[in-house]
Amino acid sequence: MRVLILNGPNLNLTGKREIELYGNVSFDDYLAKLREEFQGLVISYAQSNVEGELINLLQEANTSVDAVILNAGAYTHTSIALGDAVKSLDIPVIEVHISPIFSRETFRHTSFIAPHCIGTIAGFGLGSYRLALFQLRNSSV
Repeated sequence: MRVLILNGPNLNLTGKREIELYGNVSFDDYLAKLREEFQGLVISYAQSNVEGELINLLQEANTSVDAVILNAGAYTHTSIALGDAVKSLDIPVIEVHISPIFSRETFRHTSFIAPHCIGTIAGFGLGSYRLALFQLRNSSV
């Protein structure tokens, strides 16, 4: 199974930014651990701070991978366009968040992406990505 992990704005700063929320491990370091643990999966990775680039990457993923794990960052709560892009896909998407979004500001309780995903995992730190990969590896989605 080929899986794209796609991260949105500011997630390139994981390990450096708001350590109390996002931890002190960089995503690149964590990605290496995920690839080691899930050797049966081909895990590709992309990150962009630009909404249109994320949409382009999602559209390309529709024909190049079997599933997407998407952490759209703050775009989760603002981007109807990203929600529409996820809705257009023929492959499963799992929405992931590092922080517990429902324990944070009220505006973070709304996701324009979640209605088009097979599930949402939030609040388990970087382990949220691990849980998503576990689900994809062990399910028939």
